[in-house]
Amino acid sequence: MLFNTFHLDSRTLKNRYVVAPMTRISAEADGRANDTMKKYYRRFAKGGFAAIISEGIYTDQSFSQGYNNQPGLATDIQADAWKPVVEAVHEEGSIMIAQLMHAGGQSQGNAYTDETIAPSAIAPKGEQLGFYGGSGPFQTPRAMEEPDLTETKMSFVDSARRAKAAGFDGVEIHGANGYLLDQFLTDYLNHREDAYGGSVENRLRYVLEVVDEVLAAVGEDFIIGIRISQGKVADQAHKWAGGEKEAEEIFGALGKTGLDYIHVTDGDASASSFGEGTKTLAEAAKEFSGITVVANGQLQDPEKAETILSSDQAHLVSIGTGALANPDLPNKVKDGRELDAFDFEKILLPQAEVKEEELKDEVYTKE
Repeated sequence: MLFNTFHLDSRTLKNRYVVAPMTRISAEADGRANDTMKKYYRRFAKGGFAAIISEGIYTDQSFSQGYNNQPGLATDIQADAWKPVVEAVHEEGSIMIAQLMHAGGQSQGNAYTDETIAPSAIAPKGEQLGFYGGSGPFQTPRAMEEPDLTETKMSFVDSARRAKAAGFDGVEIHGANGYLLDQFLTDYLNHREDAYGGSVENRLRYVLEVVDEVLAAVGEDFIIGIRISQGKVADQAHKWAGGEKEAEEIFGALGKTGLDYIHVTDGDASASSFGEGTKTLAEAAKEFSGITVVANGQLQDPEKAETILSSDQAHLVSIGTGALANPDLPNKVKDGRELDAFDFEKILLPQAEVKEEELKDEVYTKE
């Protein structure tokens, strides 16, 4: 099934392989995409991936940026800088989706402010990531007030409009990995006493409002997805307190919105996600939402990826570190070639920016 075509909204994907979003802190200091990024993303398309989801792109010039040298879609100038990148991907026959991200309290680098905001004034667990330029614990954010909620919601909408104008085929709303929307979903980070806190229904409310607003603004002939996880950048072991029941509530509500897909990420996409003998996160998303599911988590092994698809747990598979090691992974798998192992130190240390040697490597293009 890995090399079967798939229809996602109005686009036809040539196979089931998707590049997962991965932070590479290689944009200009002012958030513009550049030629390095164009070369970087083109390689995945040339290497056979049917779809590419960009790294997280910040949405406003206030609180959304999470890392220094992160790209943005907060201005028309930033959107224009993405056009050559998207065109390069399209030239190789792949589609490109912009992941829209607000870092919230998990920000560790922002050119516009030293303050962070979040659902509640509670610092994320763990430490900032050194290979993304951070150090020490996360600061305690300011709790969002009504103007913050409105402005942030509109920043997702405006960035989605800019993404469409820049030529992207769709957007993925980042609701995972401990960033702002996931902070609303997370019980220990959301202690709000208004309509956005308390029950799962309330903690999900703001996420659904963002989704609805984006769909209303740009949904026609434009792919709209969302990324969801239990674990976070600095708290990988986190699980939803309600287990599968909470998953049913979250995925069930998302499935009713009009989203085109849900992208779930777990440490191991093939492992039970709510305790021994339970569903995988992808399986839960597919069963409870009823819409297209993209599975992520150690799926560079083609047999493992094929099993996820053939067992009806997901429709598409996204590859992260396996794609960094093998930007030509689909072409290699198709021709039975051996895959390279991911070298964390070589690719992501001392900093996670795109290295010049990555761009020099030729990708395997034989069909």
